[in-house]
Amino acid sequence: MLTFLFWLFGVAAVYSYFIYPLVLRVFLAKKPVKNSGVVEQQSVAVNSVSLIVTAYNEENRIRAKIDNSLQLLAGDFSFEIIVASDCSEDKTDDIVREYAERNVRLVRAPERLGKEHAQQCAIKEAAGEIVVFSDVATEIPADAIQKLVAYFTEPEVGAVSSEDRFVSQDGSVAGEGAYVKYEMWLRRQESKLAGLVGLSGSFFAVRKSLCSEWDIHSPSDFNTALNTAKAGMRAVTAPDVLGFYQDLKDPSKEYQRKIRTVIRGMTGLSRHAEVLNVGKFGFFAFQVISHKLMRWLTPWFLLAAFLLNALIADNSLLYFLLFTGQLAFYGLAVVAHFLPNLRSISMVKLVYFFVQVNIALFDAAIKFVAGQRMTTWKPSAR
Repeated sequence: MLTFLFWLFGVAAVYSYFIYPLVLRVFLAKKPVKNSGVVEQQSVAVNSVSLIVTAYNEENRIRAKIDNSLQLLAGDFSFEIIVASDCSEDKTDDIVREYAERNVRLVRAPERLGKEHAQQCAIKEAAGEIVVFSDVATEIPADAIQKLVAYFTEPEVGAVSSEDRFVSQDGSVAGEGAYVKYEMWLRRQESKLAGLVGLSGSFFAVRKSLCSEWDIHSPSDFNTALNTAKAGMRAVTAPDVLGFYQDLKDPSKEYQRKIRTVIRGMTGLSRHAEVLNVGKFGFFAFQVISHKLMRWLTPWFLLAAFLLNALIADNSLLYFLLFTGQLAFYGLAVVAHFLPNLRSISMVKLVYFFVQVNIALFDAAIKFVAGQRMTTWKPSAR
């Protein structure tokens, strides 16, 4: 019985990372899709676009963000910029008002209820049929809006997500690590099937008609993916549309950022558990279960597999070697934590990152079950 449970939890632990991608490849092989992932420049049947930038106490960065937004190429559609202030207490709102004559509007939330509430207030004021959301910290290339809008020429596309690129503190664009490449590849497969289960929260676009059911207590990237699926449409990734943002000034705060992100994701899924109904949402529900729910459960599966392996380690040489391998794997992560220079080695960095992510998932789950929620927000220092 212990042996059976060990293999059960062991398979469950690797499912989200290794088995699920293979399942996606099988389905893609059997179901060729029209959208290859990159849209060529063409005449776009979109008349108006609204860019909503959400801000809270961003007096040091809001001017640069607005200047960047004003340089975006609008093409043949009308384009407006709205700054959604979540009751900023500094000079953010005053700075935004300075741009009133340049088609930049300020929409201030009546009370501070969080990022999604501020976005909802701006959505009600937006005139565009396509709504683009962006954070203050994200720098957008000049042609990015045109490229995003081009994806909406496909009638089944309801939302479009950019892909993130990190900018180091010295200003150089950080190269994609193995884990980032894996995640981007996974998103592209989901994009071709039932659609993304979560968009890049820092820069994405959606048809305004899909924003009518806007849950202010769920992350907007999940809101958008869910509302798109409800409408029988797809949220797709745009590999040719990039959003650049800086790494955190204090890398040690990355762990807390991960916890906040996961708790918000768990909150969204708990509030809309119907999305797990395969009978109602089809393959999209399967993707949510595989990419989100099973990923969040992975640290618990890993812990169970480790403890069970310890109990059966003396059953045979195989189980002894498996247990020794687990000890070495986690031991390497511990050593890398106390000796940061080791993380310059690719394999060590990957192991350390994997363990850190799953510890954060474990921590976030405990906090979520204990009742902790993340509604209001404070942008990370970058």
